[in-house]
Amino acid sequence: MSQPKHTPFQCTPTVFPAKNFDAQKDAATLVNVVKGNGTEQDIIDVITKRTSVQRLEIIEAYKTTLHGGDLVSHLKKKLGGKFEDVIIALLTPLPEFYADEMHKAISGLGTDEDAIIEILCTLSNFGIKTIAGYYEQKYGKSMESALKGDTSGHFKHLCVSMSLGNRDENDNVDDALVNTDAEALHAAGEAKKWGTDESVFNKILVTRSYQHLRKVFQRYEVISGNDIEVAVEKEFSGNVKDGLLGIIKCVKSKVGFLAERLYKSMKGLGTNDKTLIRIIVTRSEIDLGDIKKVFEEKYGKSLESWIIDDTSGNYKKALVSIVS
Repeated sequence: MSQPKHTPFQCTPTVFPAKNFDAQKDAATLVNVVKGNGTEQDIIDVITKRTSVQRLEIIEAYKTTLHGGDLVSHLKKKLGGKFEDVIIALLTPLPEFYADEMHKAISGLGTDEDAIIEILCTLSNFGIKTIAGYYEQKYGKSMESALKGDTSGHFKHLCVSMSLGNRDENDNVDDALVNTDAEALHAAGEAKKWGTDESVFNKILVTRSYQHLRKVFQRYEVISGNDIEVAVEKEFSGNVKDGLLGIIKCVKSKVGFLAERLYKSMKGLGTNDKTLIRIIVTRSEIDLGDIKKVFEEKYGKSLESWIIDDTSGNYKKALVSIVS
């Protein structure tokens, strides 16, 4: 019986602090573009090759130039389409960007369950609580209550539980509890004659530490003979299944989960640009280098190649510049 493969934590970004950084010089370059004397390539060269902290310094420096004003609003008037979306995403503080993405996913036309799952599954407790604070401050309603109002059933329970950011982040693993949890998951799902006890899956998968859950998944396979993913596929359906699988995949390999999300955003007809932009922008200073590596291993072609084939114009150039 094969043991589940778990990828160890890695952290390789693709965007690094620019050497010899000069916020005033970068701001002057952007003033030229806004006034019509520069090119959109100048925007790509400056914005995609600076860290989020450096971009905030550029925004402040821009206010002090003779042209003055708010860089973001000026670029919104100047740019358009998906290229604008990437550049504005890069210029938005990360917690605020995540809060905006959650708001769009919850309050837009139809609920974007996949985006909700991705965001809640990939952030730490601190990250979730930080964006929840931004969400309430900006939209006048708690993220938890927004999720309650826009989702239903077991998926609602799962989302609300995740949105509280109460996962155990302790590195210690209690082997006795590992066995208890593995037995409980089996009893609540595959071993249950009628139906599935979703609350058991919710409690264990949402609150236990990643280190603990990795051991639980290994123990589960010994007890059941099935990988935990196979069990969830069999026992659940719809959005709650996708949510539980999102957690499981992140526990096994967060970069693997995000590589799969990028692949699904581009495969087939059309592109899910929101997903593509969100992952590339938010992970660029964290682990996009690792995601790129896993992407090529899984799908036999580099992430850059997929982006080049699937996008166009300055939008394509900006994404490739971030990823490269």
